[in-house]
Amino acid sequence: MKNYTITVNGNVYDVVVEEGASTGAPAAPAAPKAAPKPAPKAPAKPAASGAAGSVRVEAGAAGKVFAVEAKVGQTVKAGDTVVVLEAMKMEIPVVAPQDGTVASVDVSVGDPVEAGALLATLN
Repeated sequence: MKNYTITVNGNVYDVVVEEGASTGAPAAPAAPKAAPKPAPKAPAKPAASGAAGSVRVEAGAAGKVFAVEAKVGQTVKAGDTVVVLEAMKMEIPVVAPQDGTVASVDVSVGDPVEAGALLATLN
């Protein structure tokens, strides 16, 4: 068996994959297990110097900035797309965590970003 750590939408899951001889036949269904528990979230990081807002909009995955959908001063609602990232040829919208006004946009189209990187801030 192999252990893997998988991150989905910012939630971290530890999974175990059982190895076996491949016969081409589908594997027998495994016994149901309890739903995976998300790993505890990391403590909030202090706002970067120069960041104008108190609410951080962070990258959920590493990738490249594909589009910046919001502009400084724009009012956004929770769930509105602020930035779109591209990772493995998929477009991943990064949304506002709550209602607010865009205080800063800290990335540009084409910038590479790591998971957890500050993309924008809201007030």
